[in-house]
Amino acid sequence: MSEMIDPTVTVAADPAPEKTSGGKPLSKWTLYTRRFMRNKPAVGGIIIFLLLVVFAIVGPLIAKYDHIELDFLNLGSPPSAEHWFGTTASGNDTFAQVAIGLQRSLMIAVSVSLGTTILSAIIGTAAAYFGGRTEKITLLVIHFMMVVPSFLILSLLSNRSGGDWRVIALIMIFVTGWYFPARVVWTTALSLREREYVHASRYMGVGGFKIVLRHLIPNIGSLLVINFTLGIVGAVMAETGLSFIGFGVKIPDVSLGSLIGSGANTITSAPWLFYFPAAALTLLTVSMALVSDGLRDALDPTSAAGGRA
Repeated sequence: MSEMIDPTVTVAADPAPEKTSGGKPLSKWTLYTRRFMRNKPAVGGIIIFLLLVVFAIVGPLIAKYDHIELDFLNLGSPPSAEHWFGTTASGNDTFAQVAIGLQRSLMIAVSVSLGTTILSAIIGTAAAYFGGRTEKITLLVIHFMMVVPSFLILSLLSNRSGGDWRVIALIMIFVTGWYFPARVVWTTALSLREREYVHASRYMGVGGFKIVLRHLIPNIGSLLVINFTLGIVGAVMAETGLSFIGFGVKIPDVSLGSLIGSGANTITSAPWLFYFPAAALTLLTVSMALVSDGLRDALDPTSAAGGRA
């Protein structure tokens, strides 16, 4: 989850207002939407992501078997009309397992990305606004976390969670992923704290945390949106890595990482056990990467990729 964008991109001036046929200027978000829709790879990415979400929701409902149900008449069977994605050596339906695994990975990724985005936004903007000792302590913690091997800590804590994806997601929020975005947010908020509206709010007696929540965070919203989409990719890869080495979601529950980990051991004898969850993971990460690139270009008025507003 360490992949970030240049913060200067998201705080650039808004694009020149485009006008409707009636002569009225369009809203900022309407312009952003139009620029995003002009980016065909980004639109393709969001379509793929939505299809994956539909598959994760509808897949378990239309599957002929539950993901933990065993079919003793089809042990290690290849894809067929009875089992669309084949079965495992134990008789589990791979189609149901991939659908549930994608569902779990999406739940973890979205919750972790949302949690780390909120946490980094509050910590980064608060450190920039209050300054002084608060800023020094915050940066000291951030720099310390950046040199600590967080993946090892995450592995140890996740191993004691019992494999519950909710606990794993909560651990991931507070152990890894928030400190680098928080530092980028702090860098961006340093310039915002000297703006006139911040000084006016302080002069009117508005509390520090209210200024942070009402003025600083909303004005870095575009940065947070892109961080959120990039965070989904990072969280998926982190969860996949944990489950692949046995520290993530555990049986009877499944995730894409655990399915890929078990399928890698049988890739020569039963390749469908690896290829189907690997394809779902690849489509998920590629789609979110395309969406994040599209959002970056749409929110950056200096980018030629988004087209002229």
